[in-house]
Amino acid sequence: MNMIFRLLLLSIRSRFGPRIDPTDVARTTFRVLPTDLDVLNHMNNGVYLSIMDLGRIDLMARSGVWPELQRRGYYPVVVSSTITYRRSLEPWQRFTVESRIVGLDDVAGYVEQRFVRDGEVCARGVIKARFLKRSGGIVPIPELAELFGLDPDDHPLHPWLAHWSEHASLPPRREPTPSVWD
Repeated sequence: MNMIFRLLLLSIRSRFGPRIDPTDVARTTFRVLPTDLDVLNHMNNGVYLSIMDLGRIDLMARSGVWPELQRRGYYPVVVSSTITYRRSLEPWQRFTVESRIVGLDDVAGYVEQRFVRDGEVCARGVIKARFLKRSGGIVPIPELAELFGLDPDDHPLHPWLAHWSEHASLPPRREPTPSVWD
């Protein structure tokens, strides 16, 4: 709910903003608000992840993919994420989130997102996402690639992403996963 007003504004801007191809870099501009701050008076690390959600929505909306996902009853879920921080974003500063699809594997798509201020990367995150069907099940990657207009062969997964994905994953939810500390 803390992003609801930004989401509403983004919905309007995405509807009337310039169209992009799903393979393009989507650039979405924001400003650091007082509600984004932590006790050190810079943008809280958790806020970055929420703003990344908005950047991906903008990418899908302006490329025309979002309405088609809704029509088919598909929705994205983040399976894994990682982010590295380089520079703080401070109150009222404007920044741009750059979002781009960077790869596909056999079950998921990967999006890199950068927080950019004055041409400099302040933070970079990557998410692994699956698309689920409201009727149940996972949207197969070939169908998803077709919907996004992607050729999976043109979007191979970078080796470090494959390594990260493998080592950051948890067992499927149907398998027991007890919390046991070594």
